[in-house]
Amino acid sequence: MLDEKEQEKPQEEEESYSFLQETIKPKKISRKMLIQQFVRIALYGLIFGGVASLGFFAVKPAAQRWLKGKPETVTIPEDDTPSGQEDAAAGNQNDPVDQTLSKENYEEILKSMYQAVKEAKKGVVSVSAASEEEDWDAEATGITSSVSGVITADNGQELLIFASESVCKDAEEWQVEFVDGTSYKASVKSRDKNSGFAVFSVAKNELSDATWNAIHVAELGNSNLAAQGDGVIALGNTLGYEDGVSYGIISSTEYQQKFRDGECGVIGTDISGSDGATGILFNMDGEVIGMISDDIWEDKGDHTVNAYAISDLKSRIQLMANGGSVPYIGIYGTTVTGELQQNEGMPSGLYVIEVDPDSPAMAAGIQSGDIIWQVSGESVSSMSSYEKAVLEEKSDAVIRVKGKRKGADGYVDLDFTVNVGDKK
Repeated sequence: MLDEKEQEKPQEEEESYSFLQETIKPKKISRKMLIQQFVRIALYGLIFGGVASLGFFAVKPAAQRWLKGKPETVTIPEDDTPSGQEDAAAGNQNDPVDQTLSKENYEEILKSMYQAVKEAKKGVVSVSAASEEEDWDAEATGITSSVSGVITADNGQELLIFASESVCKDAEEWQVEFVDGTSYKASVKSRDKNSGFAVFSVAKNELSDATWNAIHVAELGNSNLAAQGDGVIALGNTLGYEDGVSYGIISSTEYQQKFRDGECGVIGTDISGSDGATGILFNMDGEVIGMISDDIWEDKGDHTVNAYAISDLKSRIQLMANGGSVPYIGIYGTTVTGELQQNEGMPSGLYVIEVDPDSPAMAAGIQSGDIIWQVSGESVSSMSSYEKAVLEEKSDAVIRVKGKRKGADGYVDLDFTVNVGDKK
């Protein structure tokens, strides 16, 4: 009896769980249902992608401002002064060629020059002070109160523009107009009242693609190679309006414009200019060789365009492009030439013509008539070597300057402690 019951148990258990042995077949999906499911997934993907894209573009400007990191250091190499042999070779290359100029030749020359102008214009801008007040004269004539500038560098975050600092007076905001006619807000990166120039910056992430494709960083040429008789192009506000174009030749490269703690070569031209002219001087290869300014030789009595030689400004441009202040001591001087040394018994160095009132030089006790022969251990034998030594200092540095002063028994040695400043 017991054996029968025990034999029945496995059979009952097997029967009670027999449904677990059944195979559940998946529901058949029709082709129509498959297409509907595919369309649904694709639609969801498009919606998600669209929302993600809108979010990305909305957040991108802020992210670029917050996460932009450190700007790249701007480096502008200095130019070498050509040797006498190179000058002679250049002179031979510039000798006139005996060739009759036909109408066709002349038209080809003009077309070639205009092509150079179109390319050069991409690096030229107009800088003006922003104002909330309506400028009715500008509205009526299209002529604004502005200065011409040149795009000199790109530090990865900003376009850096070198221009006259005269537009900084009594202004707190500025705008830059590019060659395509668009204007953008600008700020002052650095300013140097001593030389009369400033560097302005425009945020790259504010520029439209159209503007970015229409402009470029200008190539700074070697103005030391500029020679009398070379053809040049003047662009900018040279004739009283922003986008002027003039052609001419270099009339002189032999003169200098002096300012405190330095000097700059002047490229004179036969190009006409108006009062207050500013602009950029290019050679025929489209390279910048000068910054046109009306304050060069203010009493010259004519209206021809003259430009500061760009090679003599490159050290200052690099300082300002990196946000640095241009060191200032306050000495207006000249080189003691070999002739003066021989005839007047003066020692080699920089002769101090004048000292700025309330300048670091005056505070240190430097006087007119002193001769500076050393700055921070660097020997000084000319204005150019003095300027180079000063520009290597920081605007807040305390330096030692050595000089000589004429006394009853000849020149005596002097040591000056100078607190270097700046002229922002």
